[in-house]
Amino acid sequence: MDRARPLPSRRRLLKGAALAAVPYALLPSTPASAGSQAVDYPDVEWRPASSSNYTASDRPMAYSLDRVIIHVTQETYARTISIFQNPEKKVSAHYVVRSADGHVAQCVREADVAWHAGNWDYNTHSIGIEHEGWVDQPAYFTDALYEQSAKLTAAICDTYGIPKDRAHIIGHFEVPGTDHTDPGPNWDWVRYIRLVNFA
Repeated sequence: MDRARPLPSRRRLLKGAALAAVPYALLPSTPASAGSQAVDYPDVEWRPASSSNYTASDRPMAYSLDRVIIHVTQETYARTISIFQNPEKKVSAHYVVRSADGHVAQCVREADVAWHAGNWDYNTHSIGIEHEGWVDQPAYFTDALYEQSAKLTAAICDTYGIPKDRAHIIGHFEVPGTDHTDPGPNWDWVRYIRLVNFA
């Protein structure tokens, strides 16, 4: 009959547990997946643009933020995100709003400079929001799109102290030097600014 081994001391058990934990403490943390990246606005999906399509920055420290620029994609929601993720396209926006349900994706952090306005000064001082649709097809400008976009714009304005008016919430067509016409004549600015102010 074998003799029973003596039980290890409490000190020896704690020492062994500490040594076993060391390799895990030295490992780098698991990188966040595309869906779990911290976003700047609650309840949005993180769909990151290629780092070739925006400029990393530290706004509002590096550049003050004083306007929101409203765009219309001239593409579908999915295709727009795909374009932003293509490193050869050299374009991005901070957010994309889907027409059918107002779902919002964030593609560039607000601290970084998205390449959306076609004007470096305007890019550095603004947040760009793309809206799924075409300027000549007003059916894309749904109630859900207007409402969710207005909530997003209101939150951005509140965060950075941007006035909620047409001088500071502008269309892409109002950017100096642009040849774009979006959001176009079918965009209801009166309704949109009212929704922003009541959000």
